[in-house]
Amino acid sequence: MILLTTLIAFVAVLAVAITFYLTLAPSTDFLQARLTQLWRPIIPAVRSAPFAELQRQKLEKALTDLGRLLPSSEKKLSKKVRTMLRAGFRSPEAVKIQQGMEVVLPAVFLILMYSTGAYKLNPLFMFAFAALAGFLLPDLWLAWRVKRRQRLLVIALPDALDLLVVCVEAGMGLDQAIFRVAQELRLSYPDLSDELQLVNLEMRVGKSRIDSLRELTVRTGVDDVKAFVTMLTQTDRFGTDLAQSLRIHSENLRTKRRQRAEEAAAKTTVKMIPALVFLIFPAMFAVLLGPAVISIIRTFSTPAGPQ
Repeated sequence: MILLTTLIAFVAVLAVAITFYLTLAPSTDFLQARLTQLWRPIIPAVRSAPFAELQRQKLEKALTDLGRLLPSSEKKLSKKVRTMLRAGFRSPEAVKIQQGMEVVLPAVFLILMYSTGAYKLNPLFMFAFAALAGFLLPDLWLAWRVKRRQRLLVIALPDALDLLVVCVEAGMGLDQAIFRVAQELRLSYPDLSDELQLVNLEMRVGKSRIDSLRELTVRTGVDDVKAFVTMLTQTDRFGTDLAQSLRIHSENLRTKRRQRAEEAAAKTTVKMIPALVFLIFPAMFAVLLGPAVISIIRTFSTPAGPQ
């Protein structure tokens, strides 16, 4: 009887779960949609922008206007533009939006500090901390975004070189091979695909290949990309075999990627020590020694009987 009841309950829960999945799951298969994008171009429908998009545009315009009011030197502005490019933001208003955020966020943090009453602990320190945190937060987020994008480019570069080797050995020129690799990587590695497409567009408008590749080095700021561009420059200058050079460089990059993975794996034991000491060991001590401590406290707290 118990077994039958358990089986009926299991079947009922399974039926409810399948019903929810079939109801909430998308109608088209995700893998089929991605494969369709590889050969069928996406034609955007002409429709009005949604409410959230309109509000985002208004917010960006307000931050841009606010950022234009702040003075900025030419050297600092060029450095911010380079940082924005390395983070993947190519809009001319990106720097002004960041400057606007550096004004808005301190004001927001100060208002939150005052409204929550946290300033009562130490008014001078808490207000100074809120203003400084709001001013530094956009730069910290942008630095994190740059490092994350550079890490993705480093991961994608060996695969891109393998595709370049295949295209060059198939008889394509380097310009055609870069264009083809950019198309093939637009789903798996969109950041590197965008950079290679930009290189191809610069070469189409008349810029030389060497200058376009050097611009790629400046936009990314990745040492592996710089070494790749240097290798292509030397190959073009000295007339060596391009496919062989690409193959050797790809093997070197894969070796470096494996070494980075081994280094990260070796660091895991050290990184686990704080979690073990401050999180796992106290819980284990509480479970193992807790009953003994309770027994000792009860023993010593029991009043002694009459002699």
